[in-house]
Amino acid sequence: MREPTFLVLTALAGDPRHGYAVLEDIAAMTDGRVRLRAGTLYAALDRLRTEGLIEVDREEIVQSRLRRYYRLTGAGVRSLTAETARLRAQATIAERRLSARWTELGGATA
Repeated sequence: MREPTFLVLTALAGDPRHGYAVLEDIAAMTDGRVRLRAGTLYAALDRLRTEGLIEVDREEIVQSRLRRYYRLTGAGVRSLTAETARLRAQATIAERRLSARWTELGGATA
């Protein structure tokens, strides 16, 4: 799973959100490191809907514009759960190897 997809699914793991709220949440989660453009986000949302990972929760009109809220589906929850476990396993391997490396260097810490 690519990072933008992971972040979009993570943003939707709590309450349903509309597109702009997803963008803001991703920026906050990554301390501003990832700032998706609106076009990238909406293309991802359409793809994730087609894949059955998210669905429209509700729609409302705000200042004469349609605001669509999205939420994870059961498949989306399972996919995000699996990817989270995969990333955790990879991080554990990296931590073990770094710990061994620091031990080789005389116990210095970063």
